[in-house]
Amino acid sequence: MLKALEEARAAAEQGEVPVGAIIVHPEHGLVARARNAKETLQDPTAHAEILAIGQAAEALGSWRLENCTLFSTLEPCPMCAGAILQSRIERVVFGASDSRWGAVDTKMNLFEPGLFNHDVVWQGGVLEGEAAGLLKDFFREIREGQSRYDGKEAD
Repeated sequence: MLKALEEARAAAEQGEVPVGAIIVHPEHGLVARARNAKETLQDPTAHAEILAIGQAAEALGSWRLENCTLFSTLEPCPMCAGAILQSRIERVVFGASDSRWGAVDTKMNLFEPGLFNHDVVWQGGVLEGEAAGLLKDFFREIREGQSRYDGKEAD
């Protein structure tokens, strides 16, 4: 989770919503690390989790990321939760809950056992204070006009 937090900090420095993600494989170790890049790429799908899943698939030579664990600083949204299910990631660990878009625990639970043909084990609240603090600081800076963020709505 510490590496995911590093990515989140780097995202904030680039004017992106501070969300970071990493993917770890039990035999290959760290296979992906990514940060939000929606503003940089002008791509609404450029969430940290989506970018990390693409990197991990390339690194492992397979879209099936079985036995992998994804660490994210923020609870996955519906799009990211869907990509996690589609890629067969075994486990997800996240930091802060997402009251607007949370698709694992807050708004809904797309990882509910038996809901789909793949079950994901998940744990939330890991280093939650630090992850939530990055988000709060980022949006406070926007409100105070101190951010490089361009003012478009963020997820």
